Amino acid sequence: MLMIERRLALPIRSPRSKREPGGYRSRREWHTKSRRLHVLRDRLAEARADRDAGRVRITRGGRRLLNTRHHLTEAGLTPAQWRERWEAERWFLQADGETGKRWGNETIRVTPDGDVSIRLPQPFSHLANARHGRYVLAARAVFAHRGHEWAQQVEAQRAVAYRIHHDTGRGRWYLTASWQHQPAALMSLSAARAGGVVGVDTNSDHFAAWRLDPCGNPIGAPRRFGYDLSGRAGHRDAQVRHALTRLLHWTRRSGTTAIAVEDLDFASLIAREKHGSRPLRNLVSRFPTRKLRARLVSMAAAQAVTVIAVDPAYTSKWGVQHWKRPLTTPARQVSRHDVASIAVGRRALGYSVRRRTAPPRDDQSDRHGHRTVQARPDVSWRKETRPHISGSDAGRLPPGRAANAGDQDFHHRSGSPAEHGPWERLTTASATISDATSSR
Repeated sequence: MLMIERRLALPIRSPRSKREPGGYRSRREWHTKSRRLHVLRDRLAEARADRDAGRVRITRGGRRLLNTRHHLTEAGLTPAQWRERWEAERWFLQADGETGKRWGNETIRVTPDGDVSIRLPQPFSHLANARHGRYVLAARAVFAHRGHEWAQQVEAQRAVAYRIHHDTGRGRWYLTASWQHQPAALMSLSAARAGGVVGVDTNSDHFAAWRLDPCGNPIGAPRRFGYDLSGRAGHRDAQVRHALTRLLHWTRRSGTTAIAVEDLDFASLIAREKHGSRPLRNLVSRFPTRKLRARLVSMAAAQAVTVIAVDPAYTSKWGVQHWKRPLTTPARQVSRHDVASIAVGRRALGYSVRRRTAPPRDDQSDRHGHRTVQARPDVSWRKETRPHISGSDAGRLPPGRAANAGDQDFHHRSGSPAEHGPWERLTTASATISDATSSR
């Protein structure tokens, strides 16, 4: 809203500057945005009035289910079926766990054998069928997914949260357990780079990945892990989790224990009116940056995979410039996203993005023979990049002229290529996130 006010105050078609976003392109767009500003002000006034009055507007079960009552024919439901679903959204019981309590939860207790008991409130203590005012359910819980992790949590008496809810579509009651992973010790950057990395380029609909050896050379073929971010929030979250799971499993199968990702942060690009056209704003808003960070760090910790974040500047541009043509063959077409993953991986390994150029033909160490473009860092006699010198003295530089010729960090932003951005660079579990398991 503040950005709209700033742009409305500027003349129409005023140019954009570093401090001002620029005016709107036409009188019609200016009028449309002014109407939108009035709508936003009315919404803000209503929200502030509800806050001052202590009024909370929450629809248990969701507004979508509430509005379905007026469109039962389209939804394929009868009034009785809708009423059953509406009441089932209120039939739930949940309790947060506590570390140090028996089996990790005092209110809803689940033993390692699957016995479920609930501690009743004082007004309902007369309904208890066990000691200490507890009610033991006749059914037993079995966690088919990550059951061993849940067992380790309850046996160590660490906090486990439970939620009991009813599914009207299947006619079953479900018990969901969730817990937090214990943070693991950080790994040194040199140890993470020892086995190479898998460079990952994040896009709006897929992850582009390529495996690199410790010397920064791409190995094998690129891989893509797609996801669909359309639809409801639950569907989008499941798509991101599934893509990350396939990425981590492929990383483990390839023998690599580290992945390199771009440190993307669009927090400053949230304003609708600040950057670019509508297609560009839609593209930026679809990037799952914050959720991706939390999911990736948590899931990588469970797979014992190290995460390295690097500066995303010019990865696609320089990847196309230096890597697309050498890696493209008649049998394999390489996209800009694939070569961007190579640029990300090389930065994580501490190398520059561009490929090292070969020296002049008559100055090669093996004289007219084959000479690989890449060389190991520990080879003292390898040829470094050098400035171009025309004439017969090309390749022969006086002492001290090419002392820093191989240092290509000027292609990056300030600092080491693998140490950019505000969030944690190298971790196996620097963030905790709840993993949920279900039983029937």
